[in-house]
Amino acid sequence: MEPIGVLPLDKPAGMTSHDCVFKLRRLFQTKKVGHTGTLDPEVTGVLPICLGRATKLARFITDEGKRYVAEVTLGFSTTTEDAHGETVETTGVMQGAVTEAQIDLVLGQLTGQIEQTPPYYSAVKVNGRKLYEYARKGIEVERPTRIVEIHELKRTSPLTFDHNTCRFHMEIACGKGTYIRTLAVQIGELLGYAAHMSHLRRTASGAIEEGDTVTLAMLEGCETVEERMAYVLPIEQVIQKWPRMTVDAETAARVLNGAKLASIPDEFELFTVYNEEDVPLAIYRRDPEINMGRVEVMLQID
Repeated sequence: MEPIGVLPLDKPAGMTSHDCVFKLRRLFQTKKVGHTGTLDPEVTGVLPICLGRATKLARFITDEGKRYVAEVTLGFSTTTEDAHGETVETTGVMQGAVTEAQIDLVLGQLTGQIEQTPPYYSAVKVNGRKLYEYARKGIEVERPTRIVEIHELKRTSPLTFDHNTCRFHMEIACGKGTYIRTLAVQIGELLGYAAHMSHLRRTASGAIEEGDTVTLAMLEGCETVEERMAYVLPIEQVIQKWPRMTVDAETAARVLNGAKLASIPDEFELFTVYNEEDVPLAIYRRDPEINMGRVEVMLQID
């Protein structure tokens, strides 16, 4: 029987998201495995992995909000905007030169909708090629600036001054496409110092939190696929908090044939359609041109 569901993986440092997919294909003995958005190799934390028919959900889970805990270091910047790149600029931060009040003010200024330019060492594509491919060859290209949403940004530690640097920890809740590395650089720019992100961990992806996660070591300790499936969340659990619409039997039959839906609640954009037996049938999206729902993914048909 093919494994189906979403595995709430705690990604270890030193592995790419694709490395995790490759290993899980072996552990679950299936080729149908997909991750829900890239985490940099040295970043740890929540990485939902879709198995079997649940791979249809990957793009929707990717679009959900994320939460992180990060460490920011003021005093020097790097090529990769994190602790693993070469130093680009050094400004130095003397003891007491920056206060907690100043940092808290800047974090407030960066809450809400802000502009970000993705780092050169990222997977964002320009002219069909990823930015890191240009960076590795020393080719400069114009990077696209975009709007991202920072829902919450707060300092969670006192300031630590050491070797002409200032470090502090923060928590972030953000929308899709946010680069925490770039956010650290932006904090430094507003404070007048070169900066980089020196540590990062994702603590939540959508409704999946780090308390829900399982490690690769735990999965490797299981003897069978059936034992590993105990850690996999069923599709119904993953989508249970998404906007939902329940339809009668006649409409449910039409939904299973991919019919458009009328009479959608005004606040709905992306939503799940259930039958009267509380079985999820499909994911729909409002088409604003006709003000009707169009099917995005059928959940009961492979």
